[in-house]
Amino acid sequence: MQNQEPPKIEFPCPGYPIKVLGENADDFESFVIDTLKNLMPEDDIDLLGLKSSASRNGRFLSVTVKIVAQSEGHLSDIHQTFMSSTRVRMVL
Repeated sequence: MQNQEPPKIEFPCPGYPIKVLGENADDFESFVIDTLKNLMPEDDIDLLGLKSSASRNGRFLSVTVKIVAQSEGHLSDIHQTFMSSTRVRMVL
């Protein structure tokens, strides 16, 4: 079987999904949006396509939002910013 390289991302990359998982709280979705707004222009965030989903037992909430990713460094900054918060368990 041949090893396949992951597809290369061409930047800027519109429609790039970011999924943030954290404790289910009334303001978690707003926290995710506000954090993204601090990292990029609001026009680069697809707020209309935002999706939230609670875990089976309701303890966690995942928020998925599509953005315009500018570079690998930009994606790394987003990941590091979210992971530095005690509210966030995982970023995909």
